[in-house]
Amino acid sequence: MKVLRFTLVAEGTSDRVLLPILRWMLLRHHQNFEWMGQFADLHELPKPPRILSQKIATASKLFPADVIFIHRDSDREEPSNRRKEIADAIESLATSPARHWVPVIPVRMTEAWLLFSENALRGASGNRNGRVPLNLPAWQDLEKIPDPKKVLQTLLVEASGLTGRRRKTINFSAQRARIPDFLEDWETLLKLPSAKRLDDEIAALSI
Repeated sequence: MKVLRFTLVAEGTSDRVLLPILRWMLLRHHQNFEWMGQFADLHELPKPPRILSQKIATASKLFPADVIFIHRDSDREEPSNRRKEIADAIESLATSPARHWVPVIPVRMTEAWLLFSENALRGASGNRNGRVPLNLPAWQDLEKIPDPKKVLQTLLVEASGLTGRRRKTINFSAQRARIPDFLEDWETLLKLPSAKRLDDEIAALSI
């Protein structure tokens, strides 16, 4: 089976959690290939690029791939504005960064895509068999939450079952990174319009 590579250019290192989601979507629609994901960690460079176009250009040189994904949280911007930012950055480059490029724009931020599975949160918290009630937001509301990162952090603390000073030992970054390892029903993610749009764009790629 032919191996193809994809590279994720993200806003921060914590967005590495998107890699398994992207691989799952690629395999859904282009299953005749084996997909290897790369995270373009540019923060360790002596002079990390700060402008989006420079980030994309640098990533394409250091992490060459068949498909390059450019991540931007929508935050308080309209997703269409973020898409334009990415398109403008790509257009400003002298050469295309990859055969295919795809914008990745969670609403409002990546953590909103990690809030739909109670089992995954319990597993990532290290307390898979916990019974503390978790009040996960309804999936219809996930893209309306002002600060999904804060909500996710609170839920992981509750799921851990830890109390008092022991809560201070929780490593939120490590727990967040483990969530995809415990996801069993990925299809639910596609109920979110932003995730569905990404999935549709991946399906439309002429690989």
